[in-house]
Amino acid sequence: METPEEKYIREHSMPQSEALSWLVKQTHLKTAYARMLTGSVQGSFLTTLLKLMNARKVLEIGTFTGYSSICMAYGLPEDGHVDTLEINDELEYLIREGFEKAGVTNRITLHIGDAFDTLSSLEGETYDLAYIDANKREYSDYYDKIIDMIRPGGCIIVDDVLWDGKPYAEDVPNDKQTQGIVHFNEKVIQDPRVEVVMLPVRHGMSIIRKK
Repeated sequence: METPEEKYIREHSMPQSEALSWLVKQTHLKTAYARMLTGSVQGSFLTTLLKLMNARKVLEIGTFTGYSSICMAYGLPEDGHVDTLEINDELEYLIREGFEKAGVTNRITLHIGDAFDTLSSLEGETYDLAYIDANKREYSDYYDKIIDMIRPGGCIIVDDVLWDGKPYAEDVPNDKQTQGIVHFNEKVIQDPRVEVVMLPVRHGMSIIRKK
């Protein structure tokens, strides 16, 4: 349920496009996990950040139905490109339809399959920004895999780092997803290769800048 503060913020941020509105509706109709959608404010943040960075190459781990992929493609120039990774092949038809409606098909390559296999195939590529919103248990492993793929001065954006308050609860739950996020958050703050700020946007986002 949207809070009054969240509603006010949404109403005073860039509205989502018709294609994104369509994708939100279809995600609710055709999947059981619509909560996994990137929110409109979060999506606008990604679009704006990429424009501010003058980014051209983006890596995304966790496409879901493609909302964040589209938002990032909106922030790129015509010759910019997003490599986005998704393991669930049942979502491919919806993802591709969303890309087409948003007019960004030529700026996005969808990689269906295991993320680590795809990342291995992309070794040698250099990205301006990476966005991680996938299996929370493997956040630290994703980070280790991609840190050398980010250019100096580039960023890694990581979603769900506050995970409904579980990482800072008095009694932190022992489930693997929560523990994965806790371990990741501690790993990043202790990594001398990067600078990090955590923002309370939606379920929490860490903005990690590679030195």
